[in-house]
This record gives sequence, structure tokens and C-alpha cells, in this order.
Amino acid sequence: MKIVFFSLFPNLILPYFQDSILKKALDKNLFEIEVVNFRDYAKNRHKKVDTELVGGGAGMIIDNDALRYALESYKNKFPQARTIFLTPVAKKYNQKDAIRLANEEVLFLVCGRYEGFDERLIEDFADEVLSIGDYVLTGGELGALVIADSVLRNVKGVLGNSESLEGESFGNNLLEAPNFSKKGEVPSILKSGNHKKVQEWRRKLSILKTKFHRPDLLY
Repeated sequence: MKIVFFSLFPNLILPYFQDSILKKALDKNLFEIEVVNFRDYAKNRHKKVDTELVGGGAGMIIDNDALRYALESYKNKFPQARTIFLTPVAKKYNQKDAIRLANEEVLFLVCGRYEGFDERLIEDFADEVLSIGDYVLTGGELGALVIADSVLRNVKGVLGNSESLEGESFGNNLLEAPNFSKKGEVPSILKSGNHKKVQEWRRKLSILKTKFHRPDLLY
């Protein structure tokens, strides 16, 4: 898999892949990343990428030029890419999306700034628009990293042990059951050696935890 980030601030993206599991997977060429600063595609003298809102209103928006040129250029290179715009005006992202997108060959994650994008960019290039939650950030980079992380951990080999994906939260619309380390007192069932009983206990706790924290998942 290859992920291409379109951002005005590449230094917000790159450090995330310099440590931990994703760094190891990147070193093994299990995926690729590229960050495109679409300011480089601005054709005006001062490399401006923002413009005032038509019809009035506070703030600026990403204009219809530099990002358009960048996306056109990369669409020519990777015609199979799935293009996702990060914006709060969108469907809320979830684990099912992460699993689905892990099957893509190339992902374009387009990070907004200011008051968002010129709508024509979304209409012309977006395969889908996604939001990571019901709140507003100063830019789309954090949202893009959230999506990248959650997608990549579902790519074969990235986690090392594929069993780590089993029983996670949001599988079967349930939150994961509580986990414990070996030190100190823990529920005795976990030390019983009866795997069937342990699985039943975990499912029961998973349901109770979901009812308490996220009852919306059960209906």
C-alpha cells in the first residue's frame, strides 16, 4: 500500500512514521508514504494557496488552483488511487472503514486548512469525504494520521502478529473486554486454564462495557 498525504505542513506528518510499529513496517517496505506540499504547485508569484470566501464570511479557504494542480498531477501517476478529503462536513470514520480501506492499493489523504476547501475540489476529486469526529481541528493532518494509522495496522504484516487484530473494539459492534497484566490480583477465571469459560467471560464483559460506554453500537 502507498499513502500520499496532501498537506501544507509536511513536518506534521513525517515524524509520526519515525518510531514504533509503523517505523518497523515502513523499513520492511510493507507500505510507502509520500507527502505532497501542494503549495509547491501554486502558480502565483507569492505561492498563495488561500482565498477569501465568495459571498462574505470570516476566514479564508484553500483556493481552486494549487491543490487542483497537485491532485491532477498525482492522479495521472496513480489513476487507481482512492482520494479522501478530511473535513468535519462528512461521514464519521469508523473501524469498518479502516478495514475496507486497507484493501486499497493507493490512498490519497487530502488535509484541509483555514475554513476548508473550495467545494469544487471535493466535487471533482473526492471518492469520499471523512471526518474523525464531531469537532473542528485547525487542520486535517491529525485526521489523516488517524486514518493512516488505523488503516495500516490492518495491512498484512504491519502488526507482526495478525492475532493482535482479533477481538478488538468495534469488531461485531462491541468494545473490547478489559485486559490485565499478570501482577497483582486479577479475576480468577483468567487463571483457570478453561479457555471456553475465559472466552465466555470476555464476551460478557465486552457486552457490559459496550452497554455502559457505547450503547449506540448495540442498536
